[in-house]
Amino acid sequence: MNRGKECVNIIGAGLAGISAALHLAEAGRYCRIFASQEPERAQSNLAEGGINACLNVMGEDDHVSGHFQDTMKGGCDLADPNMVAGLCLGAPDVIRKLQEYGVPFQRENGRLIQRNFGGQKKKRTAYVKSSTGKMLMAALIDALRRYECEGLVERYMHHDFCGLMIREKQCRGVFIQDRYNREYESFSGPVIMACGGMNGLFSGNTTGSTANTGNAAAILFSQGVEMGNLEMIQYHPTTIRIPGKRLLISEAARGEGGRLFYYTENMQKYYFLEEKYGASGNLMPRDVISREMALSGKEIFLDLTGLPEQTWKKKLNDLREELIHYLAIDPVRDVVSVSPGIHFFMGGIRIDEEHRTNIEGLFAAGECACGYHGANRLGGNSLLAAIYGGDLAARSVSQYRFETEQRTVTVTEGIEMAAVQKDTEGRICEILSSALGVLRTTEGMKKGLENILKLQTDCGAEYAMSVMHLRLAEAILRSGLARKESRGAHSIRDHAEKREEYRKICVAMLKEDQVMIRFEELPGLRDEFAELLV
Repeated sequence: MNRGKECVNIIGAGLAGISAALHLAEAGRYCRIFASQEPERAQSNLAEGGINACLNVMGEDDHVSGHFQDTMKGGCDLADPNMVAGLCLGAPDVIRKLQEYGVPFQRENGRLIQRNFGGQKKKRTAYVKSSTGKMLMAALIDALRRYECEGLVERYMHHDFCGLMIREKQCRGVFIQDRYNREYESFSGPVIMACGGMNGLFSGNTTGSTANTGNAAAILFSQGVEMGNLEMIQYHPTTIRIPGKRLLISEAARGEGGRLFYYTENMQKYYFLEEKYGASGNLMPRDVISREMALSGKEIFLDLTGLPEQTWKKKLNDLREELIHYLAIDPVRDVVSVSPGIHFFMGGIRIDEEHRTNIEGLFAAGECACGYHGANRLGGNSLLAAIYGGDLAARSVSQYRFETEQRTVTVTEGIEMAAVQKDTEGRICEILSSALGVLRTTEGMKKGLENILKLQTDCGAEYAMSVMHLRLAEAILRSGLARKESRGAHSIRDHAEKREEYRKICVAMLKEDQVMIRFEELPGLRDEFAELLV
């Protein structure tokens, strides 16, 4: 046990959390990882398509400046350019480190190869068939076990985050509840949040893990942690509905030649994206494709029937097995009906370039944090940002000097982890999904806000977690109403144009029990990065 030692607390056992733990352990620092389930079941395992880095191995004269430009353009210039520059410049080292850990990236004749992915002009997505996330997690978990044996890392699985221990505006530790015996404990030290996306607020309509309840984000918001760009919710264009959630059909399918179409009145296939955007239409950014699908008013199909046999055997065999299992459809012969589903939250805990939050001693990384993706995430950048961001957050916390909390903390100071009332959870999901679809309207968001506020009035104070979810839902809707423009994933019919005055971070916070919204300027690209990106 690392009691009494300077120890970092990490909430979440996906790629961001494990990456942070690895960095700390390799530097000889003690850490604890808390998660509601084993890392083999974390959201990161579900990522299929690949991880981006400019390796220039495909004979396309690629340069890291292209990765930077594509990421900024894909995010509609709403991301912090210095954070994006660091991410893109650091990506090749991430891939090299992953290879050292034993990740079996796809190769031909012994040479690592990369594939096309949406919103990028070059092949820069490294992959492991269609199970990239699972393979990355397996390699990092294996690497971490060495440090567990050495006592540098302690894992607390089946434990829930119940809140921050805050003293004098500084995070001094966390409150945790054991899922099995329901006992509470407090753990001193700085905190890295790596708790994933807010899937629970859109229960059943996301591709994300059903274990990502949104509780952590709701608790943090209630404790004064600032959130950024909450209105930026990515819809992946190719998903199918399965019991309890949506199943992703990886962008890799289109990167290997899959095509989206709808049937005309005379039952001819009309490849609408290619007609509008040319040969690369099927690999436009996700917000663009989802919007075009919604505007068509048609049932959309994914055509994979023209893919070569070797592509199915070597690159997409996992995807084929999933479709046969869930739909009883073989994509080698049959087209697949698809529709947009919520896939990623670009907004979340507001962090700076060093992954610090507005609470001293609190850091964040991965999907729970807002920084790298702007108004729309490019496929292949999520795994990269999770690993790179987890590592960077750990570097930052290593430079942070903190005092171990000496006094005994009673569990009553934690937040009771009673589940969100089922009827309230259902209503929140229904309201948010209706108001914050692929295409939005001011009237629809206002109506959603009215309904959320009414639920708050009706919800008794004894249902603490329900109230916190409702507050976070209110912040999402108020953020959407405050951004009176269309940018990336935030597309409003009555504010259809992108407006320069809104190229700012939309910050939400809870102050004196009121949701407050403000906009903050984005920094410019520093000279040191500009020189490296020429």
